[in-house]
Amino acid sequence: MTTADRVPAIAVLGSINMDLVTTTGRVPEPGETVLGTGFVMVPGGKGANQAVAARRAGATVEFLGAVGEDVFAAELRSTLTDSGVGVERLRTVPGPSGVAAIVVDADGENSIIVVGGANAELTALDADDLAAIANADILLCQLEIPISAVAAAAAHAKANRTTVVLNPSPVAELPAELWAHIDVAVVNSGEAERLAPVLGSVPHVVVTRGADGAEYRGPDGGSRSSPSPVVDVVDTTGAGDSFTGALAAAWHRGPRAALAFACAAGALATTRLGAGVAIPTAAAIDAALAGRHRSSAR
Repeated sequence: MTTADRVPAIAVLGSINMDLVTTTGRVPEPGETVLGTGFVMVPGGKGANQAVAARRAGATVEFLGAVGEDVFAAELRSTLTDSGVGVERLRTVPGPSGVAAIVVDADGENSIIVVGGANAELTALDADDLAAIANADILLCQLEIPISAVAAAAAHAKANRTTVVLNPSPVAELPAELWAHIDVAVVNSGEAERLAPVLGSVPHVVVTRGADGAEYRGPDGGSRSSPSPVVDVVDTTGAGDSFTGALAAAWHRGPRAALAFACAAGALATTRLGAGVAIPTAAAIDAALAGRHRSSAR
């Protein structure tokens, strides 16, 4: 088996939400009411989206998170299992599951309000959580759950030689010791500006730039960029999560190949409404890359 053929094991620690997605011609101004054009409920959350993205991109994935005791919980859990994501570490806690209220305008741009619910209760890890992290090739985290859990997971991963990939979104002030445990940071251009003082200490930094693709900076200071395939954008919700999950799934191939693979995944995710349902498969990503290479060769 070659390095490219190897199937990485990824532990994803993060949020899982029910996304309440409204489409409208334009986002209302404060105090204004506008008519919507559609509404769907789609399972999401940055953690769950990235877990599904990594699984569809070819990795084996175990999800560490929490749902509540409400009407959304069963569907959120089944969304992961239907995608082949392991849920042995998905716990149920009292109260509601997390939700995200999302407004998508006619250009496919979105505004999002996240209510943590059960995600906010994920403050500590137990022995089985730690074992799942130690046994993984990669730990993938975001910041829609308490930072205490992310910090504990990253420290344990580092102690067990598990590569730590952090998507520090939504941006928050993080302890210096957490940054010391991060191997790969995945940020958008706005996050890169806000986090510039600390990103310099991270060995590998990937900056996403939407339709302009992404850039990579390695531990030697060298950088490279990868373009994004041209697609018809319907909804940008979850594109960053598709990118990040695919990047983690392909990281063992090396940064150059992983970056191109992730850019294609992020682009394809914008071609359908909703986050989780729009996440592409490895076959679709490979086809998009093949099409881009054929176009470049003409």
